[in-house]
Amino acid sequence: MLNIAQIGIGYWGPNLLRNLVANKNCDVKLVIELDEKRQDFVKETYPGISVSSQLKDVVENKDIDAVIIATPVASHFDLAIKCLNSGKHILVEKPMATTSDDVCQIAKLSTDKKLVAMVGHTFLFNSAVRYVKTLIDSGELGDIRYIYSQRLNLGRIRTDVDALWNLAPHDVSIIQYWLNDPEPTIVNRCGIDFVQKGIDDVVFMNIEYPNNIMANIHVSWLDPHKIRRMTVVGSKKMVVYDDIAENKITIYDKGIDRMAHLGNHMDFDDPSTFTFRHRSGEVTIPNIKWIEPLKTEIEHFVDCIKNDTPCLTNASHANKVVKILEMGS
Repeated sequence: MLNIAQIGIGYWGPNLLRNLVANKNCDVKLVIELDEKRQDFVKETYPGISVSSQLKDVVENKDIDAVIIATPVASHFDLAIKCLNSGKHILVEKPMATTSDDVCQIAKLSTDKKLVAMVGHTFLFNSAVRYVKTLIDSGELGDIRYIYSQRLNLGRIRTDVDALWNLAPHDVSIIQYWLNDPEPTIVNRCGIDFVQKGIDDVVFMNIEYPNNIMANIHVSWLDPHKIRRMTVVGSKKMVVYDDIAENKITIYDKGIDRMAHLGNHMDFDDPSTFTFRHRSGEVTIPNIKWIEPLKTEIEHFVDCIKNDTPCLTNASHANKVVKILEMGS
């Protein structure tokens, strides 16, 4: 059993705590929370877990093996460093820190101390996202041409980060995972602050990758529709991943094929004689078994600690995501 502590029990914290408690390899000893109402929530829901407002109760507790950090983004770096320095593995909610330099420091410290430093990019543990990864890796979609995502809703408005840093880490981490963590060549951003000065409510971000691959990310707190959709266009097939639809994955056998056209001199090789054919084949909806991604994420965190399994969302992956967000800031 791993002795676990969690720091922060706000918006996402209860989901983390629920999955920690349900994991048979975790013994949740302590929750650190400043807000008294959130403390009461833990006391009432999980009476066997101690509650405190003092960080020292975690960092000075030698019996704690690992810490889950689910606090406002600005506090991630400081808490991560303190927990690592006290000899504890960490799982930090996304983004791991606000700068790539900070993530690099977390990475170095965790390596030096031989501790796991993992970021909570939960969608990488989503069975539908992983299914798309298998399609891409198998070559079924052909050469990837471009990817675009929409993560839109009316609210929830944040005051500590803008819409890009709040929502886009999900999409950036998924795209990086699908494409095997490439380094982008160009990142451009266009965003506007309508509701709060200096905090963009809507952002469009374009990313260009090597091998002529392009990605577009659209995030917004000001939209009439709740949309969580990503589209991957390949040279052979196209796939849509819709996180809020009943059928998460739809594969389209569609595309435009370049075909040789008979030239004046019976020549099929002359580039000027090529024509194009629009292809529209079958639409496939695979049956994907649903497992709560957060459950899988916690299991992976435990596995990395207990069995030294390579971490899928380690600090190196987290750093590339943060670096892309920085490039678009």
